[in-house]
Amino acid sequence: MASALANGAESALPHVDLNRHRFGVNYTPSHNWWFCWNDWNPDPIRRDLDAIAALGADHLRVMLIWPFFQPNPKWVSSAHLERLDQLIGLMGERQLDALVTVFTGQLSGWYFLPPFNRLSDGFYAEKLMWDAQDLFVRELARVMKPHANVIGFDFGNELNTCWNAPTSAGDAWMARMFAVMQSALPERLHVNGVDHHPWFEDDTFSPHALAAARFPVMHCYPFWTGAVKYGGAMDPPSVKLLAGMATLIRSYAGSQQKPVWAGEFNTCIKELSEVEQARWLEKAVTAAIEEGVSWFTYWDSHDVDRKLDFNPLEYSLGLLTNDGRVKEQGRVFKQLAETYRGKPVAFPKGNAMQPPSERTVDGTWRWLLDWMGWKPVAS
Repeated sequence: MASALANGAESALPHVDLNRHRFGVNYTPSHNWWFCWNDWNPDPIRRDLDAIAALGADHLRVMLIWPFFQPNPKWVSSAHLERLDQLIGLMGERQLDALVTVFTGQLSGWYFLPPFNRLSDGFYAEKLMWDAQDLFVRELARVMKPHANVIGFDFGNELNTCWNAPTSAGDAWMARMFAVMQSALPERLHVNGVDHHPWFEDDTFSPHALAAARFPVMHCYPFWTGAVKYGGAMDPPSVKLLAGMATLIRSYAGSQQKPVWAGEFNTCIKELSEVEQARWLEKAVTAAIEEGVSWFTYWDSHDVDRKLDFNPLEYSLGLLTNDGRVKEQGRVFKQLAETYRGKPVAFPKGNAMQPPSERTVDGTWRWLLDWMGWKPVAS
């Protein structure tokens, strides 16, 4: 398997190409969720990976839990590093590439803060935190570097949902972290997978800085973005959300040729049946491909086991049930992957639009609805 290009560098290997479509999933282990890092059993993971590969996925986003891996600012757990090494190896055996999150302090509504973390802006500014972050990245890179199927690092799972800062501080930290990751793990692709808020309003990272990265990432959920306020699940605000957010990102990049990665997407509308969710998936991805979105990483691989306590929205978001049955959306995902994987991305022509004049959620939605040509029916 090939490595991916670094932030701002050219790819040396053709199958990891930002100008060709790829399809993957955010991995959710069927056995004990990501608590499995602390209760390690590779057998159910092997079964999960076999099922994911059978759906036509070519990459996984892998969630580290920061305090599990680094419980002390000056020490990273060798046992957890070995488990990551094993997971990436198992993925490589199945031709699955790995994007590894790092500072995952929030995941599926749960918070995972390392013991040395302070509930302040210290994440982005304090030397103690920076030194710990630097150590963690370099220890992870040491384990990841020998694996040719590593795409690179994702900074974390939506950092801005866990640690906030003024955009000036967030942008400065982001620039430093890109440099550290590139130094520790060169010739790979590193990204900052934020949620939708920094694209819609001022929140920790500026949209211009995010859009200037080699491969901006968007997380697209009709429920969480508020698309459901403007129409039903099969109306343009929902099914064209991926396409619209890609257009929004390109407005901040100032280029229609900017590659965009749908790093997380789903409806998060628990009332939808499997058939309806599958229909949404087909419509949303097809519309996004028409607008030149490059890579797609669905949320998520497996339904969460109901023995665990989570937000009810989290239990039914998988392409597979918790016991491995392929759901209707899993079948549609496989069809999309087989149809489009490896095909050239058709980027939009012409000039990029001007960004929204009003940097608020409502102002950004007015901009998106205007682009979609959709006028919500008054309630």
